Amino acid sequence: MIRAVKNLRRLFQIARTLARHDALFPLENIGVAREVAALTKMFSRKNVPGRPGQRLARALSELGPSFIKLGQALSTRPDLMGEEVAHDLSELQDQLPPFGFADVRRIMESEFEETIEDLFSEFSEEPVAAASIAQVHFATTTDGREVAVKVLRPGVEDHIARDLDLLYWIAEIVEATQPSLRRLRPVESVQAFEDSVTMEMDLRFEAAAAAEMAENFAGDDTFNVPEIDWQRTSQRVMTSERIKGIPTDEREAVIAAGIDPMDVVAKSADAFFNMVFRDGFFHADMHPGNLFVREDGNLVAVDFGIMGRVDVQTRRYLGEMLLGFLTGNYRRVAEIHFEAGYVPADKSVDAFTQAARSIAEPIFGRPMKDISIARLLGQLFAVTETFEMETQPQLLLLQKSMLVAEGVGRRMAPDINMWELAQPLVEDWMRANLGPEARIKDAVNGMVSTAEKLPKILDEGEKVFAMIQAGGVRLHPETLAALAGQRVARKTRMNVLMILPWALVVILLALLVGN
Repeated sequence: MIRAVKNLRRLFQIARTLARHDALFPLENIGVAREVAALTKMFSRKNVPGRPGQRLARALSELGPSFIKLGQALSTRPDLMGEEVAHDLSELQDQLPPFGFADVRRIMESEFEETIEDLFSEFSEEPVAAASIAQVHFATTTDGREVAVKVLRPGVEDHIARDLDLLYWIAEIVEATQPSLRRLRPVESVQAFEDSVTMEMDLRFEAAAAAEMAENFAGDDTFNVPEIDWQRTSQRVMTSERIKGIPTDEREAVIAAGIDPMDVVAKSADAFFNMVFRDGFFHADMHPGNLFVREDGNLVAVDFGIMGRVDVQTRRYLGEMLLGFLTGNYRRVAEIHFEAGYVPADKSVDAFTQAARSIAEPIFGRPMKDISIARLLGQLFAVTETFEMETQPQLLLLQKSMLVAEGVGRRMAPDINMWELAQPLVEDWMRANLGPEARIKDAVNGMVSTAEKLPKILDEGEKVFAMIQAGGVRLHPETLAALAGQRVARKTRMNVLMILPWALVVILLALLVGN
């Protein structure tokens, strides 16, 4: 009850802000908040300039860090917000007024138990960037290295915790009262959002992410990561190498520096592919403010607060899907969706094949400037609704990252489709990971793993056999209940009888492979 009262009060505060910007429509569309929206609508301003998405973006900026991040997350969900609103939210700037240098000094001295002067010979009092979670200052270490120092915004953890509780409360009510929206997995989506912002609020996690990505790209000069100064890094402060470069939305500056924009797009496509498919660990916020072109034409990224991971099996599904789209094998695209469980088994593979073709055919071979990604995503989400596909929260960050990466390509070389540049990389990866050699390797690894467990299995089997000889095996009542019924018992006996000869076969295969 206390939670409900607290969240309703916060919801009214949010509604009033939305009303001032004439942006109440998200609450009006959510079953739990229609009454709140109706009560605050009498205070709503009219004739506020801008499209609905632009008005909503301004309201979210005013509501603070959590809602700026939420708006950025919603920009990837045209299924929830509509194409135009999602597009406008993608332009939402993650910036707030800077906090004072007195707070910076207090935080740093609390974290390191040293003064700023002990840590740095120079430190800019004015930040070079101020975002919703943290702000950045330039400094020089006492040993003469130029660095960037990121400092967490005071009180941001409390603000985000409060707003996350509200989002969970709304998501839980939506799942309980709106059956048609359950396939969108609102609670799991909030969980994914929480995981993302929680990682951002401990700068040691960001530093670790940067170090991991630097290791992944070791020896690859085309994509660079700033070095972390671990001695000057803590939960609320991160110090890293200061980088110099041209933002990837400044095409004319890149050309003036004698760098080919096409080369920049190709390197961006390579880096994105390697992050996702080779490493399963990707930068999920690689917008032009976080990605720069160095004077040698190579790329360097910053801000590793929002990262994503993709497991091996999902990478394989994604690789097959992407290759299927690129080669026009829409039947295989459809089959993969069913194999992965993304589409309910009772749906038609033929119908989904047709839907996949309708999405892909209009865009391939066309320059990026002629393709509306917002419209394409809108069509894709319409297909997911038609086929009752459940939202995959673990892929939301990847979807956002693809949109951001494509935005880089669109600004730098609008006549090029960066995903088609990645086709040779996809084909090579597929051969290495899904070809005959890879399948044999996986099978052998599985058999070896099982063989390694056989001594323990046999040992446990001997113990059970000894217990039987001594008077039987004593089973827990719940186990007896679970084994009730002749069919289950028969199946259990068959499994026990089959395990020893199967184990011998595995051992023989492992020995043959070893020879």
